[in-house]
Amino acid sequence: MITLAETKPPSKIVYSCYYTRSREGEQFISEHVFSYQIAGTLTMTDGLKDYVFKEGDFRFSRRNHLVKFFKQPPENGEFKSLSIYLDQETLRKFSIEYGYKAEAHQETDAILELKPHALYKSFMDSLLPYLQENQAVNENLQAIKLKEAILIILQANPELRHILFDFSEPGKLDLESFMNKNFHFNVELKRFAYLTGRSLATFKRDFEKIFHVSPSRWLLQKRLQEAYYLIKEKGKAPSEVYLELGFEDLSHFSFAFKKMYGLAPSKV
Repeated sequence: MITLAETKPPSKIVYSCYYTRSREGEQFISEHVFSYQIAGTLTMTDGLKDYVFKEGDFRFSRRNHLVKFFKQPPENGEFKSLSIYLDQETLRKFSIEYGYKAEAHQETDAILELKPHALYKSFMDSLLPYLQENQAVNENLQAIKLKEAILIILQANPELRHILFDFSEPGKLDLESFMNKNFHFNVELKRFAYLTGRSLATFKRDFEKIFHVSPSRWLLQKRLQEAYYLIKEKGKAPSEVYLELGFEDLSHFSFAFKKMYGLAPSKV
């Protein structure tokens, strides 16, 4: 399992390429991401909706969302994708330089499929010679390419300015509803706090008022209850369930399950 919940890429332009082996994991999308699926299939879910991207597809991932992903190489081939991370600092500078701003906050899906466009393809193709030879894209060239990516997105999808230049942070959300939707994501409490519009201290205080138990204990119990249901009622294997529900490894899951239910998950 590849867990990217609390990490940021070292470069804002990331080329992903590997052979035959499928990969899965989860990720907190901290910045907007403009991506091109070169080969293979990427399946993503935000807990409400599944998104599937195949060879030739373009996508825009919105910041401040939690997603799980499954990367599958094509038969006898390589999984390849190219992603451009549009960070807030770059977008703020662009907004000032070119006079763009969001007119209103827009609620849309976490992942947006972009219609194929000649500008998108030519832009992504221009990056491949640098990345396929394992050359680092130098800082000045990277800054130019990020600006070019923003201009191209605005040319092809001008309505995305309301998302690109919306610099507001998450507002205070209904904590109970949010946690019941996202409990299966393996992220730190500070990330849950941020996404619900709270400081960590306020998050913990509000949480205990609603659930009458600490966040850590509630998350463990909730995940184990869901695991029991999936194994007993849906016939899923423990090796499938622990990944779905945010446990870091099978042994930790089995130990916690046995402690709560008095038997190993394989005996349910």
